[in-house]
Amino acid sequence: MGLLEKVSSPADLRRIPEEALGDLAEELRRFLLSSVSRTGGHLASGLGALELTLALHYVLDTPRDVLVWDVGHQCYPHKVITGRRERFNTLRTYGGISGFLKREESEYDVFNAGHASTSISAALGMAVARDLKGDDYRVVAIIGDGGLTGGMAMEGLNQAGYLGRKLMIVLNDNEMSISPNVGAWQGYLNRIIHGQPYRRLKDDIERFLLAIPRVGEGMLKLAKQAEQMAKQLVVPGVLFEELGFKYVGPINGHSIPQLLATLREFRDHPHPVLVHVVTRKGKGYEPAEADPVFWHGAMPFSVETGEVAKKKPGPPSYTNVFADTITEIARQDPRVVAITAAMPEGTGLDVFAKAIPDRFFDVGICEQHAVTFAAGLATRGLRPVVAIYSTFLQRAYDQIFHDVALMHLPVVFVLDRGGLVGADGPTHHGVFDLSYLRVFPEIVVMAPKDEDELRHMLATALASDRPAALRYPRGNGYGVPMVGPPRALPVGKAEVLRTGRDGLVWAIGTMASEALRAAGRLASETGLDLTVVNARFVKPLDTELLAAQIRPGSRLMTVEENALAGGFGSAVEETVMALRVPDVAIERLGIPDEFQPHGSQEILRARLDLDVEGIMRRARAFFPKIVAGPQPVRRSHSA
Repeated sequence: MGLLEKVSSPADLRRIPEEALGDLAEELRRFLLSSVSRTGGHLASGLGALELTLALHYVLDTPRDVLVWDVGHQCYPHKVITGRRERFNTLRTYGGISGFLKREESEYDVFNAGHASTSISAALGMAVARDLKGDDYRVVAIIGDGGLTGGMAMEGLNQAGYLGRKLMIVLNDNEMSISPNVGAWQGYLNRIIHGQPYRRLKDDIERFLLAIPRVGEGMLKLAKQAEQMAKQLVVPGVLFEELGFKYVGPINGHSIPQLLATLREFRDHPHPVLVHVVTRKGKGYEPAEADPVFWHGAMPFSVETGEVAKKKPGPPSYTNVFADTITEIARQDPRVVAITAAMPEGTGLDVFAKAIPDRFFDVGICEQHAVTFAAGLATRGLRPVVAIYSTFLQRAYDQIFHDVALMHLPVVFVLDRGGLVGADGPTHHGVFDLSYLRVFPEIVVMAPKDEDELRHMLATALASDRPAALRYPRGNGYGVPMVGPPRALPVGKAEVLRTGRDGLVWAIGTMASEALRAAGRLASETGLDLTVVNARFVKPLDTELLAAQIRPGSRLMTVEENALAGGFGSAVEETVMALRVPDVAIERLGIPDEFQPHGSQEILRARLDLDVEGIMRRARAFFPKIVAGPQPVRRSHSA
């Protein structure tokens, strides 16, 4: 039996001799590579934080002592040694374990984390609660240098230093977010690393002075006074100390002996302490070390060769279509500027950055700043495009309201991963954007039925003189032809895809294409003949077309891959009520009022009736029974 097989909890881990922890780390690294190579998942981050994870659980009394992880990308080693090794083959699958921290899953996951920069604030809250209740457990926040770029992390540092509570922050510095870090913070941390010789010299001098009989302490006091003046000039780490932290490091995050010694020395420090740990993302797996961006989120792959399982050739992804389209438009329009928040590859803007680097801005994990920065650009006549995943744009909600919508500025929001995203689960599902955006007056909110319409909607948004938002799903398009250059569509005008006699279906985004397929099958299999409308715009809604289609007694179904609360269906229902047409029955298909689990997009859509089969099933139940036309063949399964 290997060492890893003996570890089902941190208590088991602490029974292993220190000198064997290096061997355990290698077993754990091999286990993660083997497992993630089959399931896919976040790989490079966990490999980089592996020794740090073992050291934290070894030195601390978890779960009584609490570890608050930032984001959760690096949490796989933590999950394995906290009792989830045998279920690791279910990682990110429907009904399996989450790829992020999840309180419902384990007592060792003390705070859910799917977005960055939350750990310091949460940990400080736990430390204050501990003190108010008279307890004495330890609280440790683990945050990456990418997460430290977020404004919320700065706010947490500020309050933690001011309150002075017993709290440890471990800064896992690997010079990466998902992509390489940007901004002044990165340069600052590099200067700290390069400033380490000074600290070694300082420690040597202190030991030397204290060894001098009788006069050593007095000389040390004078030396410390001189140091306060000198270190302002030569020690970059002084900023953390000025904020109220005991700064420790930088230390080698892959040296288990050094990690154990440092954590033991400072785990009971009575005031805030920041331990600066330097790691390498992808550590121990050469392909991941060489390209940590690619191996941040891995598809199934061969451990031996590093070759990723080849996808079947298919249509381009919505992300790639957006990337090519914005680059094409920007080459012709010098006003177009592209902005993202630490996600150039994820949003496709790495293509734009290579083509037009002087008009591309990666602001780091700072969604609020990204939006207000774009607003400033817009006030001076530029056309900024802010490309952020749907779920992450939620973090900048007040900026959308206060800094863009209220001033009617022509900022374009491009929301990738709109709808159900799959294995990343509830923290990443982009199912609230149609609801949270359409409340703002005069904003344009749209979603394309396919990848060609995405191109034209981007042109529409850029041609608008008001705030505009365009959302599309994760994954590939339908393979439709790309018709002509990108062109502006009539704002607020829907498209009738199919005309029928038995009822109306209004759908938004790719649900329009699914509804069209469902209607075609219903007509051929049951004779139910439905009109299908691609709404295109959630706001402004095509009130004129809707008024022309509905009559007293009409039956109308809406379909959206968004929350039903306040979403597209709500907009349609509100419009019908305003038109005062009596006896209109409305059936809304969408995301119910509950958070959705992780699992494949196909499984999640099927369970919510947002695939072709589900739309057909709901339509058969809602619309009047049709007896004419072909009927489906019923087969008996009895012996």
